[in-house]
Amino acid sequence: MSEINTQTAEKPEFYLKGDHHPESSTNLGFWLYLMSDCLIFAVLFATYAVVGRNYAAGPAPADLFDLKLIALNTAMLLFSSITYGFAMLQMERNAKAETIFWLGITGLFGLAFLGIEIYEFYHLIHEGATPQRSAFLSAFFTLVGTHGLHVTFGLIWLVTLMVQVKKRGLIPENRRRLMCLSMFWHFLDVIWIGVFSVVYLMGVVG
Repeated sequence: MSEINTQTAEKPEFYLKGDHHPESSTNLGFWLYLMSDCLIFAVLFATYAVVGRNYAAGPAPADLFDLKLIALNTAMLLFSSITYGFAMLQMERNAKAETIFWLGITGLFGLAFLGIEIYEFYHLIHEGATPQRSAFLSAFFTLVGTHGLHVTFGLIWLVTLMVQVKKRGLIPENRRRLMCLSMFWHFLDVIWIGVFSVVYLMGVVG
């Protein structure tokens, strides 16, 4: 009888330790993922820096890019980061409905960003500025397209979390996932500021 009681008393401590392990593993794994993403974008930026002026007698950035449109697109992504911040503040207040609301607004800004980017790609291809046209355009489509793909995955993740929060509430697991998505979303903002500065701004002004 005493042996059974001892085993029963030990179980909560075991489960408590087990609960902490997945959280630290998730955080470590996510940071490793972000670092690997940093390396991917570093390679893409380096490639663009090397071949970004090889136009093959084709159009240059100044001939193709509409800075007003790109500035609007940049604003969409920056606004999405602000609204995600509001969602995190509501999460800290344990306000489930408000958290979902601001996540939804973030998703709308993200969709607007993707819509403008798709329109830009369509316009460039329609004008004959395809990835095969020059090394500059190949590097441009690869860099900007990779970022856009990340935003797409981020939106899918965002919608998934909205469903999970609606069904299960702001449980610790969902809070941890929201924090991971927050880091990912802000990371995409930082990358886009680099894209806007190096690719668009320097391409047109430089």
